[in-house]
Amino acid sequence: MFFSLDVLPARKGDCLMLHYGTEDKPRLMLIDGGPADVYTPHLKPRLEMIRTARTLDDGKPLPVEVVMVTHIDDDHINGILELTEEQRQNAPGLRLKVSSLWFNSLDDLLSTDEVVAGRNATSSVLAGMDDDALGDIDIENEDQHQTVEVLSSIPQGRTLRDDAEFLNWNPNHKFGGKLIMAVGAAGPVDLGPLQVTVVGPMQPELLALQKAHDKWLKDHEEGKETTPEAMLAAFVDKSVPNLSSIVVLVEAEGKKMLLTGDARGDKILKGLELVGVIKNGGELHVDILKVPHHGSSNNMATTFFARVTADHYVFSGNGEHGNPERETLEMLLEARDEDEDFTIHLTYPIDEIDEARKADWKKEQAKEQKRKERGSDKPVRPNWSPAKNGLVAFFKAHPKFEGKVVVVEDETPHLIHLGDEFELE
Repeated sequence: MFFSLDVLPARKGDCLMLHYGTEDKPRLMLIDGGPADVYTPHLKPRLEMIRTARTLDDGKPLPVEVVMVTHIDDDHINGILELTEEQRQNAPGLRLKVSSLWFNSLDDLLSTDEVVAGRNATSSVLAGMDDDALGDIDIENEDQHQTVEVLSSIPQGRTLRDDAEFLNWNPNHKFGGKLIMAVGAAGPVDLGPLQVTVVGPMQPELLALQKAHDKWLKDHEEGKETTPEAMLAAFVDKSVPNLSSIVVLVEAEGKKMLLTGDARGDKILKGLELVGVIKNGGELHVDILKVPHHGSSNNMATTFFARVTADHYVFSGNGEHGNPERETLEMLLEARDEDEDFTIHLTYPIDEIDEARKADWKKEQAKEQKRKERGSDKPVRPNWSPAKNGLVAFFKAHPKFEGKVVVVEDETPHLIHLGDEFELE
């Protein structure tokens, strides 16, 4: 049986494909499409390559069992929207037959019977969160940045819903067309030879978010402040970025992949406990871990890597927004013995990642300096130090750890095989 993760270079985002099934009946799951400039140079050619490898007759569409968009953030959804736009236009040379779209829009996340009637209030405020409005908000931390990214991508989520309906992509078909969420003792979803357990978002936290949104709507009706800034503050408090991320544990023939989107490490652990994959405080070993949020150190701790270990760690990021961060790799090194057998997969060369991380560091330093000049008591970060901040220096200081690194090549399929091996070229 095939059971392989196909890792594509996706700039600052995620773009993965899960190959499973048999030679007679190969199956495919597409997970996220990356930001702009990922679909045309990487995702589309890979889909064409798969179609060629399967020797499909001219005009016959490539079957895709599931397209899963982990959450509404441009660096996950943009490439999928480019795909759906081409499919709407009959995509000469690349037709897909997609059985289902797995996706939670923010409307889904906030939908309760009471909320639906007031959704126009939310939409009217969110409509004000265009690029200009967002540019006026002083973003001071990673939680705020993530939330802005999610909220500003809401129109993309609605476009995806419309496109999927037009293309007859059955929404959330294994979940009754409803919200995909982790429910205690719900058990895995059967996807042919795969067993898929939803680990996040978690039902109790979704209910808390919906309750907070009800209160926000009441405040709006009573004339209280409901500006984009006020909504941002409310949604940061309720951890919208994490709540919007679908996290799944995929299993086949005793092998496991944990695909995490941009979820927080602590929430992933709670989700694993909630659905009974691990006991409270327990540990899990998987064959592949897609490291959360492109290797950001925000809301990540060494305990996560100590409790969730893997044979393969996938870091998807090119250095934009500082990801993958050196702190995260230091956490992994602290949690795992260098002499253990595991592999680190990076989607870009280490020196290229450092160049982008350095540029991001300088940009954030300038922002911090401006806040300082306006009276902020928060310190300004020091100048970038290759020795202290760079990944190149970190890996050189730990040659055994560096020896575990494999870099995704631009045009060559990067397949991590857990079952029977195959080639796409």
